[in-house]
Amino acid sequence: MLISRMLLARIFLTGAILTEVAGTSTMALIPDNEAGWLNYLPMWGLIALSYLLLAKAAKTISIGVAFALWEGLGIGLITLVSMLFMDYDLGTQELIGLALAIVGIVMVTLGETHEEPRSQNGPSKLKEAVCTP
Repeated sequence: MLISRMLLARIFLTGAILTEVAGTSTMALIPDNEAGWLNYLPMWGLIALSYLLLAKAAKTISIGVAFALWEGLGIGLITLVSMLFMDYDLGTQELIGLALAIVGIVMVTLGETHEEPRSQNGPSKLKEAVCTP
């Protein structure tokens, strides 16, 4: 295999985070005009793609860790985008809260184990129960 399962899952998770940030950031850019719901299509498409990529990543990375990274890093990056491109200012309390969230995400990620799933064809330590009448 050219790319390991864990690397591929991390690529999917990175894509999920970036598409979530892009989709959520487009909410502030949606104009109120005659087009109505058509203006929401880019946001819906990006967020749907984000969920698809998250689902792909969660096949290898545990769902708790994948979701924590997706949501936590997404919040951090969305905040960064809003500060850089939408002139939003953060107060001291907000900065401390964001820093605590990032520290928590790092701690969860460092505690993650990377065990390869057992092969379906390999030897199993579990024995099949035999039911007799």
